[in-house]
Amino acid sequence: MTDQPNPAALKEIFDRNRLRHFVDQTRAISSTFDAERFYAHATQDLDGLGIMQRMRRTAEAFALTLPQDYENALGVLAELAPRIGHGFAAITLCEFVVLRGGDDFDRSMEALRLFTRYGSGEFAIRHFLKRDLHCTLAVMRRWAEDENEHVRRLSSEGARPRLPWSFQLREIVADPALTMPILDTLKADPSLYVRKSVANHLNDFSKDHPEWLVDRLGCWPLDDPHTQWIVGHALRTLIKKGDAKALALLGVTGKAEAKVEAFAVSPPTLALGDRVSVSARIASSGESAQKIVADYAIHYVKKNGSASRKVFKLKTFTLEPGGEQVLSISQTIRDFTTRTHNAGFHEVDLMLNGEIVARGGFELAI
Repeated sequence: MTDQPNPAALKEIFDRNRLRHFVDQTRAISSTFDAERFYAHATQDLDGLGIMQRMRRTAEAFALTLPQDYENALGVLAELAPRIGHGFAAITLCEFVVLRGGDDFDRSMEALRLFTRYGSGEFAIRHFLKRDLHCTLAVMRRWAEDENEHVRRLSSEGARPRLPWSFQLREIVADPALTMPILDTLKADPSLYVRKSVANHLNDFSKDHPEWLVDRLGCWPLDDPHTQWIVGHALRTLIKKGDAKALALLGVTGKAEAKVEAFAVSPPTLALGDRVSVSARIASSGESAQKIVADYAIHYVKKNGSASRKVFKLKTFTLEPGGEQVLSISQTIRDFTTRTHNAGFHEVDLMLNGEIVARGGFELAI
């Protein structure tokens, strides 16, 4: 499953214990830190705030209580950063840069370059991109060559046109060429952490510029395994749609020459919290080896009785002449903030190279 984590659970990252930890550590660094004012502001209406609201409220509390001189305040936070001990909690340091550093571009860029090593600056940098796109992208192009993987990842993740939990960067949505110099630099990055971001960045482009994306990736040297990995994940949305050009770029040409000898969705009836399993046995009917991309889709029943189809990755494999491939996967059927389930029969499709080759389903009882 690729759904975002549940913010209702994540908001407890900024609970009262965490805020007291901030107080204790900052007080040990700065003798002028107003601990009582910080805690009072950070905990105001805390129970009713979501994860991102709590994060920003904490940054506001720092803005109220740290030295008014921006450079001195950053010095305190630079000492605090390695003491926080939690990646998401440390994002509040980057949010402080947004609140106080809008008029000090160079110092703010250097602060984000430091703080992102402890908690990603992907949300904060977007405010600077929105204010001055080209100057900020120029800095991020340099970050793409940084020795630290967290900084390199920020150069990609922060400029994603459709970053979850943040606003869209409409200029980049309209013109993907703006960030391609960054992605070109990172196309064979040794860090999986960075490569995942590059693939997600490119996948964002597939939603608005699918043909442009396939043509652009077709110019990348696919003999490098790191680049191959990025391209395969970058094209996942197009592959799930059966896009012929995207499939061809991965070495998948045309309809799969294969037979589905067994396909099962089990159990036939389940409740929320149960796991559904999808399995199949695929036999080659071709005379040569062929690359196969297998996906499955669940048609989620909506309140009005219609269905919303979501495609999931199953497996990519090579099927030899006369060979077989067994496929199997399972997932838990549970509610997310992005999806609420309804009772009814949920159809399940099996797809090979973008074509539906088998269909089953399960009854969800609620």
